[in-house]
This record gives sequence, structure tokens and C-alpha cells, in this order.
Amino acid sequence: MKALPTLRQLQFFVTLARRESFSKAADECLVSQSTLSSAVKELEGLVGRQLVDRSTRSFALTPAGEEVAMRAPALLAGAEDLVDAASGRRPLEGAFTLGVIPTIAPFVLPKAAKVLRKKYPKLELFLREDLTASLAERLSAGLIDAALLAFPYDIPGVEVIDVGADPFWFACNSDHDYAQRKSLSTEDLHACKLLLLEDGHCLREHAIDACAIADRGAAASFDGTSLFTLTQMARSGLGATLLPDMAVKNGLAKTAGLVAVPFKKPQPERRIGVAWRKGSGRGEEAQAIAEVVRDLF
Repeated sequence: MKALPTLRQLQFFVTLARRESFSKAADECLVSQSTLSSAVKELEGLVGRQLVDRSTRSFALTPAGEEVAMRAPALLAGAEDLVDAASGRRPLEGAFTLGVIPTIAPFVLPKAAKVLRKKYPKLELFLREDLTASLAERLSAGLIDAALLAFPYDIPGVEVIDVGADPFWFACNSDHDYAQRKSLSTEDLHACKLLLLEDGHCLREHAIDACAIADRGAAASFDGTSLFTLTQMARSGLGATLLPDMAVKNGLAKTAGLVAVPFKKPQPERRIGVAWRKGSGRGEEAQAIAEVVRDLF
């Protein structure tokens, strides 16, 4: 029978690949650096290939290491799901890690977390805020249990519960040509200088696609790193921006001194949903979270 890596070895190696540092990976795994290093060497011996390139000062994986780092998270996620399914853990009890993107978190989490604590006092909710791509990777790897995301976004191997629509608003300072308009069409955007979030934020792509912005290059010339940054740039007269409905309803435009103008129907929008891994046994928790968030829309 072929000797196989242990889950512990794979856990150590996946953490090392993600943290790109033996010392940081050891700290996260709560072991000494020598223990983690020995486990990685044992793994290398089992697969018969060097996984970490030790010829350079900066951290790097070998091609074989990249292959293991890509495949191992799915094995670990499956093992974790197996333990959860066999442990007799009751739904809506115990630890549950929820990932949330930055363009949703500040507008939904405070109220949602409060309701969830009241309705499900035995559910220990841990929150992680990150960009969509990172959360999708963590979800697939079993590092988080579910994610509250904006769609469309393709994540293989997950199920999604739709929560509702989050329409876009046009936001500008009071001197803008459109500030006195009661409503706008997406065609009105063609003549505007738009400030959008930088690459990596799914809100950027959702806004471009939903509003049929053809000149992506022009939009890309005016990047912001957060919705707060965008509102401050718009307030300074550098251009206008697009804000999601949940941000407008929570007073982001008003606080920044911006005028928020709605779009004519059908309004451009993004969809909000809760995603979890198929077969993970987390569907009941995902449904409960989705119901709470849906009530906040």
C-alpha cells in the first residue's frame, strides 16, 4: 500500500504556502518552526519531490509544491466536512466562520450579527472581511464555512442562496451637471467621468456590467480603494461614482455631502447571496444567515 501524507502534514504545508513564511506558518499552526519544517520535509520525502525552493532568499514553491498547494485544500476541506458530519454537531450550534466582502460588511454585519446572536445564542459566529477572490479560495479550501458575497461570481463546488437585489445609485457633488436630475438612465453615464473601485473589487465589475459601461479604460483611470475613498474623491469634484443601495440607505452619500440620484427602471443592480460548499452540511446555517440578511434589505 502506498504511503500517503497525513492531514497534519498537508495542513502545515497549505498554511506555509499561504503565509509564505516558515515562522508565520508555525505561529498560525501553534507549533515550533522546527516542527513545521520537519513535517514539510517528511511530506517531500513521501511525494519524492522537493516542494519548497530553498535556493533563494525569498520564499518560493517548486512546480511540484505549486501542484500540492493547489490540490491539498480540497482534501483538507473534505476531511473537515467528514468530521463535522460524523461528530453529531447540531446545526446552528458551535463555531461558524463567515466571510464578507468590504462593500457589504459595514452596511449589513452590525445589524445581522446582532439578530443572529439573539436568535441563535449557541452559534459562535466568526467573521472575516476580504475581497471576493480571496474568500472564494478560502471557502473552497474549507478555511471558512460560508461567504456573504455579491453576484454574479463563479465559484465551483458551492451552493448559493439569493438574498436580494442591491441597485446602484449615481452619486456626485452638488455642482455636478446631474445633481438636480430626478433620475438617470445608464446611457447618461457615457459622458461622465466615473470613479470606480480598483481591480480586485467585484463591485467594480458588477457596476461596469450592470450599467453597460463600454469604455472600461476610461473608468480604470480613476481607481479608488474603498467606497469611503470614492465618496471623498467625488466630493472634491474629481468625478462621480456609483454606490450600492445598501451604502446609500446607511447614509454614506449623505455623510460625504453627495447627491444620490436613482436610475430609471430597470435599475442596474448586483445580487447578494450566501454561498457554502456543497456537501459541507452547512446549508442550514447558510439558510438562517440568508433569512436574517434578507430581512435587512
